[in-house]
Amino acid sequence: MLTKLENLPAHVFGVKAEGEVDADDLKNVLLPGLESLTDKFGEIYYILVLETKVENFTAGAWFQDMVAGLKHLTAWKKMAIVTDQKSVEKFTDGFSYVTPGEAKGFSLAEIDEAIAWVSIKN
Repeated sequence: MLTKLENLPAHVFGVKAEGEVDADDLKNVLLPGLESLTDKFGEIYYILVLETKVENFTAGAWFQDMVAGLKHLTAWKKMAIVTDQKSVEKFTDGFSYVTPGEAKGFSLAEIDEAIAWVSIKN
């Protein structure tokens, strides 16, 4: 399940993933949030708090995630992934080298740092 994070700066959109995440979660929570950001600001500052294993994302969720990423490819400015899954954190740090914008991994204990980092505009 995806839930929108509250109390973020207006130019930052964030979600928390818990339990199973399916295509409807992305269609109903993630995609509208990204659309809103690009409509208002023309760029995306995004934070994902991952409190579930990536294996809990259904195939439909991964497809919708890919659609979102490609649709807004040039709008991505910063992406913070907050998780205690070290492999995901390392993948995120490396992801910056192959995508537009910056991506950085943080542990769950570093959520305040992640919010501060993603909130700084480039």
